[in-house]
Amino acid sequence: MGIFSRKDKSNSVASGSTRQASSVGDIKSQSSQSSLKSPITPAYSTRMSFPKIALPKAPDAHVDPAGYLRSIGAVRERCSVMLEKAQKNNLNHFDVDMSMFDATTKFVVSIIKRDFAPDYASIPPHGRWQHFNVGGRDRIAELLKTWPKNVDQSERCRRLLDLFLVSVLLDAGAGTSWSYKSVENGKVYKRSEGLAIASLEMFKSGAFSSDKSQPHQVDSEGLQTLTVGVMRGGLQVSDSNPIAGLDGRTDLLIKLSEALKNHTYFGADGRPGNMLDYLISHPTTQASSVPIIVLPTLWSVLMDGLAPIWPSSRTAIDGTPLGDAWPLSSMPTSPTSQPWETIVPFHKLTQWLCYSLMQPMSKLMNIHFAGAELMTGLPEYRNGGLFIDTGVLNLKPKEEKRGIQQFRANNAKEGTVDMEVVPMFSPDDDVIIEWRAVTVGFLDLLLEKVNEKLGLQDVNQLSLPQMLEAGSWKGGREMAEISRPNTQCPPIAILSDGTVF
Repeated sequence: MGIFSRKDKSNSVASGSTRQASSVGDIKSQSSQSSLKSPITPAYSTRMSFPKIALPKAPDAHVDPAGYLRSIGAVRERCSVMLEKAQKNNLNHFDVDMSMFDATTKFVVSIIKRDFAPDYASIPPHGRWQHFNVGGRDRIAELLKTWPKNVDQSERCRRLLDLFLVSVLLDAGAGTSWSYKSVENGKVYKRSEGLAIASLEMFKSGAFSSDKSQPHQVDSEGLQTLTVGVMRGGLQVSDSNPIAGLDGRTDLLIKLSEALKNHTYFGADGRPGNMLDYLISHPTTQASSVPIIVLPTLWSVLMDGLAPIWPSSRTAIDGTPLGDAWPLSSMPTSPTSQPWETIVPFHKLTQWLCYSLMQPMSKLMNIHFAGAELMTGLPEYRNGGLFIDTGVLNLKPKEEKRGIQQFRANNAKEGTVDMEVVPMFSPDDDVIIEWRAVTVGFLDLLLEKVNEKLGLQDVNQLSLPQMLEAGSWKGGREMAEISRPNTQCPPIAILSDGTVF
């Protein structure tokens, strides 16, 4: 039995649903798209010495619960409650085996060493830029070279912000059946990389621009012309190449067209890239050796400026939509508890945007972001799947049975074949909310353990975005490839609406 072997379940529903890998050695021997080293992509500066910047405080939860739950600081604070419960094996939907955490850490360290030792400082932070580099080709550098020299750095940065924002919004789980064949080189890509290449090629074709003389931009008027048919063609969706949540993705971009009419953030022409001008001129931005933008200012632009894109059915308090925040039964309550105290915020998409948008601003404009450490690990299925596939988290039998039933019912509805059977839940299911909350806490703990095993201290320690990029996200994918080789799907399937993951 290998390092990640788990106890056999007598009620196993299918051999394909077994979530285990025989050993780290076996994983190393496998060919994985995610294990290939990409061209080095730019980091945003986190290790340079900068003057201490006072960060704005999060709203008081008892005075402004909606404002608190929409803040970045609330994510780690609320999820830490679930980490404590997990460490005591006191979750509602999962059994927790903390004795497996050391093996999980060793696996993640082995991947980081395999791909980056001894130059750990070269690890890029987690962000969309890396997905454009699939196959070892730096497509963003190539794109920059195609623009005339009279296009200044600010406009180049705006164009990349345009591209990255739309690409991230399209980066919800694509499902196991969808793929994209590049119109430029004929190669086929799947999942996040496939969505990245598809969005890049749509961007280059002018699919998101209203200005025929300048196709390489995204603007409000251009997005208003999108239809499900246009998106179906751009993403190459067909009966034989289905994608999860096509309608949801289309609706998201159409709603984005309305959000971009906020001229304060996005300028008169309604471009995402115009947030650069807003951020640089903001009263909290300081000029040192480089411009210093406080992370909460970028956070406010994305949370407030993009608020109209969130589905109206999401959680709200006093009429204020909270975005990616959900009630969770596992949260401690008392007879005097207020409704907000049961809610756990994640804001995964907004955090993914922050991680992704900071890179071009740092690379092209030499901007430093103060307070970037406020962001958390991303609670999505690769990071979360790592802890299930390595045996730290085990779905309780009752929930496993319910999830399998939902998986089979969905397959029957969609007319798909049960190649590999895994539990399936909707994004608002208590199981998924608990899984995501614990994932955020475990990623903080994993970072601490990974740095210890790598022997990295002080300024040489990996940052959380570096660990996400080189270790946990990549490790979650590789464990899925070994555990479920036919579909490479996560250990728990999420019924995507095209807007959450």
